[in-house]
Amino acid sequence: MSGTEPRAWSRRLFMQQGVTLASIASTVPWFIQRSAQGVMHPLDSAVSSLAGVPEDRVLVVVQLGGGNDGLNTVIPYFSDDYRRARPVLAVGAPGRPNGNAGEALQLDADAGLGLHPQLGGLKDLHDEGLLSVVQGTGYPNPNRSHFTSMDIWHTGRHDAKGNGWIGRYFDNSCNGSPDPEGSISIGRTAPLAMLGDLQKPVSFESEKLFRWLGRDLHDSMESPYERINRMGMPEDAEPGTQASFLMRTALDAQLSSDRIREAVVAKPLVDYPRNNPLANQLRMVGAMIRGGMRTRVYYVTLGGFDTHAGQLGSHGNRMRQFGEAMRLFQQDLSSQGNQDRVLTMVFSEFGRRVAENASGGTDHGTAAPMFLVGPMVRAGVLGQHPSLTDLDSGDLRHTVDFRSVYTAVLQDWMKAPADQVLGATFPKAQIFKPEFLT
Repeated sequence: MSGTEPRAWSRRLFMQQGVTLASIASTVPWFIQRSAQGVMHPLDSAVSSLAGVPEDRVLVVVQLGGGNDGLNTVIPYFSDDYRRARPVLAVGAPGRPNGNAGEALQLDADAGLGLHPQLGGLKDLHDEGLLSVVQGTGYPNPNRSHFTSMDIWHTGRHDAKGNGWIGRYFDNSCNGSPDPEGSISIGRTAPLAMLGDLQKPVSFESEKLFRWLGRDLHDSMESPYERINRMGMPEDAEPGTQASFLMRTALDAQLSSDRIREAVVAKPLVDYPRNNPLANQLRMVGAMIRGGMRTRVYYVTLGGFDTHAGQLGSHGNRMRQFGEAMRLFQQDLSSQGNQDRVLTMVFSEFGRRVAENASGGTDHGTAAPMFLVGPMVRAGVLGQHPSLTDLDSGDLRHTVDFRSVYTAVLQDWMKAPADQVLGATFPKAQIFKPEFLT
């Protein structure tokens, strides 16, 4: 049988062209949907990418869910207004702790900026020249609803409508064919940012839940895979028939599960703590990168940043988890020799109000810093800290539109047409070293 005939399906073909990944949450209906969209292609029509797109570059997106308090993440210890607005929560200057809030880790002495005392991991990255802090990111007419603001960040649109910006990136760079391995998110559901017209991400929570359920559901779902693997597609499974459809669906599912689990369960090169949810997600991402997955974008989330009350303890714990996970992930990439390939971008849907509330917390605000990590970024603090006196109804005014950061990531790192992906033109943030722009 010719390799270009429609019935030339085999394990080799699946492995050549990449496999569609799956999770326990979606199982069979998801596979049926994906197979119906035509994830299989003849051998002579494998999915190709646009010329100039750097296939070896990876973007890892870290979402701090709930609205991270940027003022207690990057500490403006230079400001008396900061201390007056937060008599309990204000973190003291290095060497001058403020009660239980402690003292900041030095970030930029000239600017009077520090990091939260629990962000030792991020401080290490800064000292190694691997951390870029983009000050005051936000958008005009900010929305303080978690859901609406998150949708704005995910879509890159102020009306929060349409597909996600990462999904549109894939739609604009895949020549009309979805990339089955292109995007993976760790979690129960796929984030809106990853959803495109053509491209749909894979989502799973852990390697323990990620497996093909064919034999669990019914023996008939397992036997097609076994028969195809031994003998190839049966002669009676004509293209376009239900039999051929179910055959390739079963094989697709089995191979997907095998491949991703093999990568994820590999022993990491650094010791990630299992009690840190973000570290555990980045451990899996690191394993997939090390395993040679063709994935271009990974997405992970750390929640718990909606600190309306009792912020000192809860926010400090999240800062520790965040900093620790980021440092270990970068060490893992360095041990693999993949550090130059991977850019990590961190954001939250909004910051918190300048003044603390009566419950020892902070309420929904606006602008907050973004972080970018890797040897390709311009290290240090980029831009000025937002004014603590010229406020918008008690909130910081943004100084950098977050889509300027997206523009730089798309245009300079992913080599994609940022204006086409975002649907508008934004000034490009200067976040990369010149030697990584070629």
